[in-house]
Amino acid sequence: MTAAQKETLGFQTEAKQLLHLMIHSLYSNKEIFLRELISNASDAADKLRFAALKNDSLYENDPDLSIVIECDSKKKTITIKDNGIGMSREEVVENLGTIAKSGTAQFLESLTGDEKKDSQLIGQFGVGFYSAFIVADKVEVLTRKAGETAEQGVHWESKGEAEYSIESIEKVDRGTTIILHLKKDQKEFTEAFRLRSIVKKYADHISLPVKMLKEEFGEEEKKKKKKEKEFEVVNSAKALWARSRTEVKDEEYKEFYKHVSHDFEDPLEWSHNKVEGKLEYTSLLYLPAKAPFDLWNRDSAKGLKLYVQRVFIMDEAEQFLPLYLRFIKGVVDSNDISLNVSREILQKDPVVDSMKSALTKRVLGMLAKIKKKDIEKYQLFWQEFGQVLKEGPAEDTSNREKIAKLLLFATTHTGEEKQEQSLADYVARMQDNQNKIYYITSETHNTAKNSPHLEVFNKKGVEVLLLSDRVDEWLMNHLMEFDGKQFQDVTKGKLDLGELDSEEDKKQQEKVDEAAKPLLERVKKSLGEKVAEVRTTNRLTESPACIAVGEFDMNLQMRKIMEAAGQAVPDSKPIFELNLEHPLVTKLDEESDEDRFNELAAILFDQANLAEGGQLDDPGTFIRRLNKLLLDLSK
Repeated sequence: MTAAQKETLGFQTEAKQLLHLMIHSLYSNKEIFLRELISNASDAADKLRFAALKNDSLYENDPDLSIVIECDSKKKTITIKDNGIGMSREEVVENLGTIAKSGTAQFLESLTGDEKKDSQLIGQFGVGFYSAFIVADKVEVLTRKAGETAEQGVHWESKGEAEYSIESIEKVDRGTTIILHLKKDQKEFTEAFRLRSIVKKYADHISLPVKMLKEEFGEEEKKKKKKEKEFEVVNSAKALWARSRTEVKDEEYKEFYKHVSHDFEDPLEWSHNKVEGKLEYTSLLYLPAKAPFDLWNRDSAKGLKLYVQRVFIMDEAEQFLPLYLRFIKGVVDSNDISLNVSREILQKDPVVDSMKSALTKRVLGMLAKIKKKDIEKYQLFWQEFGQVLKEGPAEDTSNREKIAKLLLFATTHTGEEKQEQSLADYVARMQDNQNKIYYITSETHNTAKNSPHLEVFNKKGVEVLLLSDRVDEWLMNHLMEFDGKQFQDVTKGKLDLGELDSEEDKKQQEKVDEAAKPLLERVKKSLGEKVAEVRTTNRLTESPACIAVGEFDMNLQMRKIMEAAGQAVPDSKPIFELNLEHPLVTKLDEESDEDRFNELAAILFDQANLAEGGQLDDPGTFIRRLNKLLLDLSK
């Protein structure tokens, strides 16, 4: 008999807050607890199968994996028992005493007190075990890890308050037993038929048998006490993805998604496909409705559940989809990958590369289908995952055209911040003599929308893409063309509108350039090293001046992103463009006092910088100059 090593420990702060929410009945659908505990037990069985591939002694002469559920109406308890991998003492503390997942603090800050919204957030976050406290005022866990001795069993207990106790026990069989001591008002869950209905509803699809005591009626019920306990399987226990699509109901697909993703919401869409031929595999891919909190952590766990001939291999096999599709959940089951597979082998296996290519095209095809048939559903997807999909053109050159067709943007066509215009929509609206797709990137939508660079485009009725997501700079550096049309940043280089400008306009601009040379040289001398060049502009109709960058220079938005990331930024100076028809520029040209000329030139330059979302090196001096100018005008 092992010496009891009992200790009382406090929950991690975030776990304590979450338990408080659970205990105060955050969920309206309380039966969810059983789904979560069965799902955890199923995962434990999968992990044992995988570990046993290298060491079959872990089965301990008991290879028949299952989940057993019992209820006791007198004691008001529910017991969920599995013979999966089990946990060591250290793993119990880590898994049950803390929430070992990134973004916990951010998650808790997001809670609002709105029961419906908060329950969705918790489901998104994935905290299955803690859902036991929805119906129980005390939870016990008895567990032993496969391969350890009986004396290394662990008993964990908590009432869902500030502390939990943990002690060593003797446990002959491996796996985990969870005992829920139900609250007084949760008596319904001690009724076998109620539990059976929940199992059928939420766990019929899992490949592990879920067993309960065989129901007896009449005379058989009277004899039951004299007989040994007899259990029967209450779920179909057949891998859902292995079944024909015609056999699987939508509700089953939805529940299986919740099982593999630990999400509480229904998926937005799914794709179930069996491939036969040179490669043989089955895939069941899901598109979630909501983004997880760690979506932007590119190093976080992601990927599909990998099975080989129905044998669980890996929980997050990231090798089967590119990183820009990391939001996809689901299962892939292959007949062509070796059972002794490891992460290193997966990365080098040509079969995996072929499957990755095919699965990527399947996901992009699923998105294209949604976009074509149900644009409102696609908008929901885009709001959650659009920025991640924008990483695609840089990472996946072979599918760049397919990804480009899926992208949505805000444009000057509506002026709204909502991204709902596709590149195909833009091209369809292009003017007959327009041969480029124009865009502008900026820190915010309003800065882009109100940029002086758009004035000539607004005048001519030419649509411009308004890009304000941080990933947009990365996107446009790799998205060179669409439908044979080149992309053009309206802030880069000398604006060439091609056939949108008439020959008369071009000749007039040449005359203006020639006549303006003395003013341009004077302004360049005044601003000195602040600018690379001063020139006239054909971009402006209302503003006196604007900032442009060289055709091959980095624009302001990209410089900001790189500086914020602590990266070195190449040295370059802006180009200052003047609108000679603006009264302020006319006044500047007529100014004979050099001091006043220098002051006005500096004000116009700083204004143009601010209009592009830039920052001033010396805001105080700018304010002083502006105040002086206003006072002079008021005289």
